[in-house]
Amino acid sequence: MSSQFPVTPTASNASPKRPPVTLRTLAQMKRDGQRITMLTGYDATFARLLDGAGIDMILVGDSLGMVVKGEQNTLNVSIEQMAYHTSAVAKGVSRAHVVGDMPFMSYQSNDDDALKNAARLLQAGASSVKLEGGAKIAKTVVRLVEAGIPVMGHVGLMPQSVHAMGGFVVQGKDPESRQRVFDDAVALQEAGAYAIVLEGIPEDLARDITDTLTIPTIGIGAGNCCDGQVLVLYDLLGLNPDFTPKFVKKYVDGAAVVQEAVRTYVDEVKRQVFPDDDHTFHAPKPKVVSKESLTLVHGQKVVGHH
Repeated sequence: MSSQFPVTPTASNASPKRPPVTLRTLAQMKRDGQRITMLTGYDATFARLLDGAGIDMILVGDSLGMVVKGEQNTLNVSIEQMAYHTSAVAKGVSRAHVVGDMPFMSYQSNDDDALKNAARLLQAGASSVKLEGGAKIAKTVVRLVEAGIPVMGHVGLMPQSVHAMGGFVVQGKDPESRQRVFDDAVALQEAGAYAIVLEGIPEDLARDITDTLTIPTIGIGAGNCCDGQVLVLYDLLGLNPDFTPKFVKKYVDGAAVVQEAVRTYVDEVKRQVFPDDDHTFHAPKPKVVSKESLTLVHGQKVVGHH
């Protein structure tokens, strides 16, 4: 079933042509003190909207396991699923830098698996990949970077380690944990990562890491001192009213908007109000031929030529 014909840019959905966001762009933004914006995306339609709105980066996150698949965590997302959604997002983007999330156990076993799976995401359309972990995965990051695969790191609260961390809890609150997160971030920069996500850590720790590193930091639940910010798109849009963590700001009550639109649709269909004449196709009306326009040809009446 087709939902629509291809969209032609109009004044409302077209954006001025700007050069693609590259690793050099992101590094320059850090040097210039210009904040980097990133949101998650999982399909071409939302990717097109985000790109048109001027987002700098789109993370095809393994958070799709929770917001798309309905899982309790991100552990059941496969590399095949990540490649599928990365391909969809890439098709909707002309400017934003697309980051493909490496899912659980797609890089932890050995470097050969990491190379193969990272390559799959780049072949699907990503411009870089993201890995969770610090010093323990530094050698893997080196291997990927040496192979020409740009890597974004991720330290602090790491969803793929949810069981080892005892749940989705803030990291770096005690001196030992704080030092570990800091050292992990430094290790990733030394390994060649071009940027690092700082998730679920105190703001002062995020500030210290951001001030120390020369590569951009992207915060989520890490305060306002990072070089950029990232949120899960569905959280920003308020699509899950039951999910209200402290670090999420809902910019619109998307759940209410969607449900009201669906209720209106259901009501109009039930009352036979939709589709109305404006939304209905009609066959051309048959042409009426008058008697005066008929001409005899070989004894047969045909439409006359004038």
